[in-house]
Amino acid sequence: MKPEVLRHACRYDDPELPGQPVYDQAGALCFREGLQGHEILLITSLRTKRMILPKGWSEPGRTLRDTARQEAWEEAGVAHGIYSVGPIGSYLYEKLSKKGDIRTCRVQVFTCQVIEMSDKFPEAGRRSLRWLKPEIAARQVREPALQGLLRHF
Repeated sequence: MKPEVLRHACRYDDPELPGQPVYDQAGALCFREGLQGHEILLITSLRTKRMILPKGWSEPGRTLRDTARQEAWEEAGVAHGIYSVGPIGSYLYEKLSKKGDIRTCRVQVFTCQVIEMSDKFPEAGRRSLRWLKPEIAARQVREPALQGLLRHF
């Protein structure tokens, strides 16, 4: 196995993809109460600029919930929020690595009721942020399971 693969949690027991490696990630479905109901925060990915949730690799010694909290801060500037105890669902997507191989990732999604945002965060200026109604947010993302999570939020 390549050394860079060993850095991220990988498992082979996913019932949807038996025998295939699946890499674990955690994501934050950040929301706030707007004038017309819930609004969901989407950000642009760094390379393709498509709309996504803040998400990232799980790390040894860190819970998926803590990973979701860290990614919401680093990628979107969520300074303070109330996170769900467990994931509300998950979705699969394929990530193209810097070396050109494709990895299947399962993102466990935690909700985050945003209390405070910051303009100064690690990836500020590298990503665009948009607050959208759930049905509009669902049309902006590519993954069908994530679209369903957003629509039914």
